[in-house]
Amino acid sequence: MTITNRAVPLLHRKEWQMMTPAPVATAAGSFVVHDVADTDNLALLVASATVHYLYHHDEDAWVQIPSGALAGTFGAGACGARLRWSAPVTANGGTTTTITTTAAITSLAIGRTVRMLTGTAANVGQVRTVASVLITPGGTSTMTVTPALPAAVAASDTCAVDVGRFAVLNAGTIVAGAFKFFDALTMTWGANLSITGLPATWGTDGKMVATPSHVAYATGTATAGAATTLTNAAKTWTVNQWANYQVRITAGTGAGQVRTIASNTATVLTVSSAWTTTPDATSVYSIEGNDDYLYALGNNAVTLYRYSISANTWSTITPGIARAGAPVAGMTANWVDQTGDPLWANEADIRDGRYIYSLRGGATATLDRYDLALNTWAAITYGPLAEVFTTGSSSVAAGRYLFIRKDATNRFFKLSVRGNLLEPLSTNLYPDGAAVLGEKLWVKQLDSSGSVAWLYSLTNSGTVLHRLMLI
Repeated sequence: MTITNRAVPLLHRKEWQMMTPAPVATAAGSFVVHDVADTDNLALLVASATVHYLYHHDEDAWVQIPSGALAGTFGAGACGARLRWSAPVTANGGTTTTITTTAAITSLAIGRTVRMLTGTAANVGQVRTVASVLITPGGTSTMTVTPALPAAVAASDTCAVDVGRFAVLNAGTIVAGAFKFFDALTMTWGANLSITGLPATWGTDGKMVATPSHVAYATGTATAGAATTLTNAAKTWTVNQWANYQVRITAGTGAGQVRTIASNTATVLTVSSAWTTTPDATSVYSIEGNDDYLYALGNNAVTLYRYSISANTWSTITPGIARAGAPVAGMTANWVDQTGDPLWANEADIRDGRYIYSLRGGATATLDRYDLALNTWAAITYGPLAEVFTTGSSSVAAGRYLFIRKDATNRFFKLSVRGNLLEPLSTNLYPDGAAVLGEKLWVKQLDSSGSVAWLYSLTNSGTVLHRLMLI
């Protein structure tokens, strides 16, 4: 019998699989941080201010990590996001195929991408694959990379590996130690990060959003450059469509430099700080999500905060059009990176990577969308509007959909961001626990093709973990 694509939904029974339960029950504020690219093996469960576990998708197993000793009062509003790159690693030497370091790296680097950040000019910006790691505890460890770098790695050169870092913001009174990074490469918590610019307290509900660089939204070769600009005369971009994305010089003059895009015309990108080396007609570039920014929203307020990783500073965003209402209990926030829709990916009028979608919660059906490029909020009308969302709800963006778990009902929906349509997805017949705040829904792709993925759901007020196949 021939099976056509039209028959696939009929054959795709929505069967929830029981996975290894979490070692501790979720409570108010417990949340999971995952890779928004849906490809990484690790997700982080922040169960409290001191108890945290990594979930390994490939092994379906949990392992406890050291306490982050988060300051504040753990509860409603605690949130986090995953960054693409590890903390910078400083080399103490090497060759064209090796990087030696006294940093306490782990074998997670094997098979991952390493990017040279600073130091030997010919190497800056180069990306390579880590073929192997020789670890000497308390001594010098060596990463072997392939293919060879243009020049030998020198002492004080720095690099980063795409095993990721987890940013975590605790709730309650915001004091030193409430905001930290956990570095997966070294399995250590970093130093306390700046809290200046955040409100005195953080609660009600809250979310943190990252916009990492795993997608190239446009590539090309510059036709000219100046101190703070890059020109491609062949383009027909919409004015300011690239604001707050980042541009990376991947080859040619100025290779390795990354800058935030402040504005653009039809043919010219203006960057937020001057180039160290001015690009020219040999400079190959890539426009990507911005690795430097994290966004925090919630706290029963319309205020939006942005954190710069490179500067370790928070700023309050003043949108041209303010959010019409404050997000409250049961709110969500998700960055939509890549929908697969050619209209959204249109380089002359980009939509992919541009929006943060946020349900307001509070037993409403209101959905707001923040435009990262234009710095404006808009209320999105979608249909039907009878389903409302409150405490216990979670959401995740994957492709063209927002996947949403409603309250503590174990009813699931998918909302098409291309079509503004809310559709039923599934009901997990396993009973959910009492509704508590905290993000507990995420997606993991089966492989790099993206054709099959799993929707993971960690129960409210419990340890039960299920997953559902998405096709």
